[in-house]
Amino acid sequence: MANGSGAARLSRYPLLELLHPREQTRAVVLLLALGLTGWGALVWAARMPVWGATSILVGLLLVPGVRKWRADLRREGLTVMVLSVILTMQGFHSLEHLAQWIQYHIFHWQPQRSSGLISAANAEWVHFVWNWGVVFVVALLMFRGIRSPWAWALLAWTLAHSAEHTYMMVRYLQVKQELGLLGEPSVSAQGLPGILGRDGWLATSMLTGDSWCGRLPGLTTTMRLDVHFWWNTGETLLLAAAGHAYLRRRAATFSQRQDWM
Repeated sequence: MANGSGAARLSRYPLLELLHPREQTRAVVLLLALGLTGWGALVWAARMPVWGATSILVGLLLVPGVRKWRADLRREGLTVMVLSVILTMQGFHSLEHLAQWIQYHIFHWQPQRSSGLISAANAEWVHFVWNWGVVFVVALLMFRGIRSPWAWALLAWTLAHSAEHTYMMVRYLQVKQELGLLGEPSVSAQGLPGILGRDGWLATSMLTGDSWCGRLPGLTTTMRLDVHFWWNTGETLLLAAAGHAYLRRRAATFSQRQDWM
């Protein structure tokens, strides 16, 4: 049963304390060092695809990660453990989008090559499932008490983000069907524009294309890679703000109860 010991002290940076691996620090450092060394050997010497080597590295780090989350559950309870998990996973998701941004804007790779560190996961159905999964987790956290203006803004943002991916998933399935009818089922339909961005629904639809809505700088001119970099950046920042507000309020409540005892 959770004892709430981690909430006894009002910290200025509760998210950093929550994400600290604590007893698993040595294991994380060791596996990260071994994993990065192995990643380099697999990619440059063994010619393994980057996504394969990165998947192995993530798998290694999951071992101390799961142990750390079990300790969070024991010390702090289910809500804080779920918050710890989603913050970690969203943090890695942010690194993936950052990698795509660097590949395109810094290395000047073609958009189809700028697919991050785990390119095999850069698929429409993966994006669709992931984003609706985030909506479910955010709703669960709010149901369990993580409610604040930041949390409501996060829920609205994740719903809008998921609506964008739902639109792209529908378009993907439509185009795949059309390609199949044309006898080209193997042609990729990945990377289609969504609601926002260059060639997106807002910029091209009959309802908005010829209006001021279809000419909004950024919202109708930015390429898909950048659109989703900013979707993800906003989601991560709002998640961090909502988590910080909850943990501070939780610690303050615990301290007040201690003062009355």
